[in-house]
Amino acid sequence: MMNSKIVKIDAGRKLNVLGDNQIIKLSAKDTNGQFSLIEQNNDPGTGIPLHVHQDEDEVFHVLLGQIEITIGEEMTTLNSGDLIFCPRGIPHSFKVVGDQKAKVMLSIFPAGLENMFEELAVLPAGPPDPEKVVEICGKYNISFI
Repeated sequence: MMNSKIVKIDAGRKLNVLGDNQIIKLSAKDTNGQFSLIEQNNDPGTGIPLHVHQDEDEVFHVLLGQIEITIGEEMTTLNSGDLIFCPRGIPHSFKVVGDQKAKVMLSIFPAGLENMFEELAVLPAGPPDPEKVVEICGKYNISFI
């Protein structure tokens, strides 16, 4: 049986994952491995390149600002209140666009990807070592296109 958990607005584990500012709100430990919930707070221009997950589905729910998402062959701009479901196996990327910060709630099913984010967050400051990033992501069945 899982325990309930209240997460206040500024609570959670804060990470900078290669420039992606994240707050882990719920992890595998909180949800018995069912899902993770991560708040992203990023400036315009911040983004993640095209990649594909083999094991997780994701939902990006834009709370503030705008993000441009590419999924498969389709590119779309999501505004405050919009969301997108990104099933595993389909390449996708995102980038904060417009002139204001974006706050996005990222839900990941099943949980566990927060462990990869933790590994990436401890890489040395400065431009990331692409080989090390690919190696870490590969352990979690994520590849870049």
